[in-house]
Amino acid sequence: MKKLSPDTALILVDVQHDFLPGGALAVPQGDEILPIIDSLQPNFDTIVATQDWHPAHHGSFAANHAGTQPGEQIILEGLSQILWPKHCVEGTKGADFPDGLDRSRWKSVFKKGTNPLVDSYSGFFDNARRGDTGLRNYLLLGGIRRVFIAGLALDYCVKFTALDARTLGFETYLITDATRAVNLQPEDGKLAIEELKAAGIVCLESKNLARYV
Repeated sequence: MKKLSPDTALILVDVQHDFLPGGALAVPQGDEILPIIDSLQPNFDTIVATQDWHPAHHGSFAANHAGTQPGEQIILEGLSQILWPKHCVEGTKGADFPDGLDRSRWKSVFKKGTNPLVDSYSGFFDNARRGDTGLRNYLLLGGIRRVFIAGLALDYCVKFTALDARTLGFETYLITDATRAVNLQPEDGKLAIEELKAAGIVCLESKNLARYV
């Protein structure tokens, strides 16, 4: 197929070791998206990635709150916070991208979750919307008006990245077979898709990408 127009970007969300099988916060079947993502990349001139990059003392880690377990909720700096296993700690292999993923076409990587006092699901802002990764300005300066999103995990970082992209005025698409859900609750992935559709985000399979050239 022909490449998508130059005003289009592919955003790869948190495709990191710790979210893959064997990782600290493994997303079930997360590795299945890697060949799909690599097959998508030649269709885009602009590809960017987000990267969870947490300090070891991050407030979202259950290990940093005595007597708590992953999956419990606390209030962190005034916001409801799900506690997670320690993952994607800055400078560790778990925070790195898998060797088998082609990074040669990537234009930039935007780190998130660096503030220990607030979690950061979206690739654009932290959960308090006080910290900005710079992704929005990067896309605007590059003349990007529409974005296709893939990565991990559907029900958290992918969902919130897509919702923010839509709110910020980008024409937003989710590539449904290039993402997987954590599914703390069995229906979380399904509900995320429904929420994205309700927000005006187009959900498509990678085999149908040619329709959007």
